[in-house]
Amino acid sequence: MLRRTPLIAIIFYLCASQLQAAEKPRLSIDEFFNYVDISKVELSPDGHSVVIATTRADWKQNIFRHDLWLYRDSGAQSSLIQLTQSGHDTEPQWSPDGKWIALLSERKMESKDPDSDNSHDSEDTKQLYLVSPSGGEGFPITQGEEELHSFGWSSDSRTLYFSTRQPWTKDQKEENRKKWKDTIQFRAGELGDTIFALDVSAAISRRRDLPGKPQTGKDEEDKEDVTPGARPVAATPWHVAQIAVSHDGKKLAFITTSVSERQEKIAEFEIYEVPLADASPQRPPIRLTENNAVEQDLRWSLDDKHIFFTVEVGDVSGPYRDLQPHLYWLDPETHAVTQWSKDFSGAIDSYSVTGNGVVVSGQLGTEASVYTANSPAGTLAQSDSWPGTYEHISTASHSPRVAVVYSSLEKPAEVYLADDSSLHNARKITSFNQLFTERNLPQGKPYRWTADDGTMVEGMLIYPPGKFEQKNLPLFTLIHGGPASADGNHFEADWYQWDRLAATNGWLVFEPNYRGSTGYGDKFLLGIVPQIVSRPGKDILEGVDALVRDGIADANRLAVGGYSYGGYMTNWLITQTTRFKAAVTGAGAVEHVGNWGNDDTTFDDAYFLGGLPWEAADRYHDEAAIFQINKVKTPTHMVAGADDIRVAVMEDYLLDRALHELGVPSTLLIFPGEGHSLAKNPWHGKIKVREELEWLKKYGGATQ
Repeated sequence: MLRRTPLIAIIFYLCASQLQAAEKPRLSIDEFFNYVDISKVELSPDGHSVVIATTRADWKQNIFRHDLWLYRDSGAQSSLIQLTQSGHDTEPQWSPDGKWIALLSERKMESKDPDSDNSHDSEDTKQLYLVSPSGGEGFPITQGEEELHSFGWSSDSRTLYFSTRQPWTKDQKEENRKKWKDTIQFRAGELGDTIFALDVSAAISRRRDLPGKPQTGKDEEDKEDVTPGARPVAATPWHVAQIAVSHDGKKLAFITTSVSERQEKIAEFEIYEVPLADASPQRPPIRLTENNAVEQDLRWSLDDKHIFFTVEVGDVSGPYRDLQPHLYWLDPETHAVTQWSKDFSGAIDSYSVTGNGVVVSGQLGTEASVYTANSPAGTLAQSDSWPGTYEHISTASHSPRVAVVYSSLEKPAEVYLADDSSLHNARKITSFNQLFTERNLPQGKPYRWTADDGTMVEGMLIYPPGKFEQKNLPLFTLIHGGPASADGNHFEADWYQWDRLAATNGWLVFEPNYRGSTGYGDKFLLGIVPQIVSRPGKDILEGVDALVRDGIADANRLAVGGYSYGGYMTNWLITQTTRFKAAVTGAGAVEHVGNWGNDDTTFDDAYFLGGLPWEAADRYHDEAAIFQINKVKTPTHMVAGADDIRVAVMEDYLLDRALHELGVPSTLLIFPGEGHSLAKNPWHGKIKVREELEWLKKYGGATQ
């Protein structure tokens, strides 16, 4: 009898859990699209407060709201308040003394000065604002027609450095209007950035003296768009993506990016240094890197002897290669670059510098855990953390505390605060997505199969609610974009990652981490070159075959879909097999020459295909869906942003024209004003998924 007690307890627990899940209502599409995305967390210097940036849909105004929230921890008392109200506020940064939070905002400012040339509503250009953590609305401390690109605090909190395109004088503006009218000079008409220094106390005083009025700054050159008191310290022919000031206040480092907002020349993306003692726009900044990588996430080490950074795409050590995101630091004196924890085979998603080294979020396979390291040669040590995904790590300069965003398959993303990096005592401090915990959510697990060349490939299976690990289910293969990305044990709910909504509508969702995905080592990621669609296409189809062979998926009810690179793959796969009953694709190319010319990430396209169009013409042909499009029988639904420059809308028109010519059932939705990310109007993403679900229901054969 005693031996049976644990078994009885387990059976009772499982039955109770299933009964509790059955009592919860299923997630509706309206609820799904009210998910709150947490884009950034910043821990205060003393560790007692956290500023949080969120994005959520505003259905009445047809926009995504970007709000800042403040969590205060006062011992037994704690509170979470909305810090800003405009809906246009991003990129919060604490001043090192903790007295201010600087941020970027695109809110409009109305002038009350009838004598001002700017007495109308100003354009919604991104400007620098300050807000007090003690309360009160934020106020602008910069102005002008040119929007800010980046900013950073001095270590003594007395100065804010910011970058903006070099403003034109009044005469330059007039001459440009006369000569060019409304003509756009692509590339030639762009100017590089100037970095300015602004005394914070003086800017606050000017704001208090002139409440409600824009400040017109005119210097000896009659520059109308210069913020009063702003002193130029450096200039560059590129735009400045990020600014970081050394802790001793003697040096400023910055990362450059293209003026055309396209990744066309790798040399446009580098790290520079400015000695502040004798800084001048006439003195060229010191170039610290010269490599084939796009650097990002810039931070100084606490002793100012090194500059940390990660790499978005490219390789710091030799010819261009798209590696996983790794963590590096460079010596400003010798310009030597060293990779941290080189033995870690996963991807570094975010990091923060501490007195003992670094705390990082590292993705291995389908898990993204927290790790620590105390030296570049040291091994990343995994912290005592829960299964799932940790991201947006933040530490404090005067506290061992750590703030982080955590989620898992069945736990929506929230902000957690821990007393140290072990995270064993982390407590949830937000409830933005509480509603999702009150719904009967799908369950999931990893799934592995072996590719034709013997490589182990992994993905995720998301089951319909109440059908976890059941067999013979209708299968929807949802392919992630990137390709340098991966699906795993995390929670996301939006127009791009809508697996839980598809599962709630009766589909077993298969999310393959094909060759080219992150989290499985650089060799696995590089396996996509130069077979940009055919190699990962085999991985995906072999995964579908394995699921059918294992009796998990119903071979007669298969569908496929994806967006961006997931759209590329969908377009390719429907030319390789007719087994899919329905396809939903968005922002995916069907050929590579036009896409190379229109894409804003040109050099990685050429890398994936093994050369420029005139160097690898056969491969541009062989890896393109359009030249095999006559094989397609699958009813296909398409979507695109009208202003997309990542994958031009012409690719979708081309696919639509071809399917129409072939008589294949198809439809195309174009979202006006949207770029690649569908970030303008939340209704567009909601309509996208609503119609995709209807298409799958009409042609795919799944029933709830």
